[in-house]
Amino acid sequence: MSLYKRIIPCLDVANGRVVKGTKFINIVDAGDPVEVAKRYDQEGADEIAFLDITATHEARKTIIETVEKVACEVFIPLTVGGGVSNYSDVLNLLSAGADKVAINSAAVANPNLINQVTDKIGRQCIVAAIDVKQNKNNSNWTVYTHGGRNSTEIDAFQWAKELCDRGAGEILLTSMDRDGTKKGFDLDLLNLISSAVSIPVIASGGAGTLEHLRDAVVVGKADAVLAASIFHYSIYSIQEAKEYMRKHGVLVRI
Repeated sequence: MSLYKRIIPCLDVANGRVVKGTKFINIVDAGDPVEVAKRYDQEGADEIAFLDITATHEARKTIIETVEKVACEVFIPLTVGGGVSNYSDVLNLLSAGADKVAINSAAVANPNLINQVTDKIGRQCIVAAIDVKQNKNNSNWTVYTHGGRNSTEIDAFQWAKELCDRGAGEILLTSMDRDGTKKGFDLDLLNLISSAVSIPVIASGGAGTLEHLRDAVVVGKADAVLAASIFHYSIYSIQEAKEYMRKHGVLVRI
């Protein structure tokens, strides 16, 4: 795992547009994915995440044409997810210009998919995405699939460990409870998962201030922070985020 912490703006895409919601609902438009991605590349983002958030729910594949257009405009690593259900889907996205492919619902349905894919192309290309909600009665977290629509009986802690053991290269961990709220990342959840696995954990869900980004890596032990609202609506720039992190003792690439 790198000593440098990454800042990753996230493009949630629906119907060909970047969108942003709160707790996975109340979706609003946030721009054209190609233009938004170009801006983040120019601002100095470390990576970009492109997530087709309705692909699995609508039983279709990720919009390859849009991925190709984004990949042509950015010169930093691009992670793409949404509707990935088999090895061919992974190859198609890598061929379209993705550097990494995020797999979520399909891995829950068939955990062997992670082994099958990473055995063929290596773990560095595969990001295991986990969407979770905290249980009301205790401190555990449950895994959700299909863009947060379907609850499973799977415990997030155990699932993260299994994904690591099966060969995932990174974990993209999203707190659905915090998503879009700007109230900060779920630091207890982050700490729990980061301490349990030997691969990088990307914090997602809740970024509202620069302090939240710092807390995710310092307190939550995340290796990277993913954010949308604060960057999409120019509350902060990537550069401001990196300068704040460096000022507060976090190693980042300026």
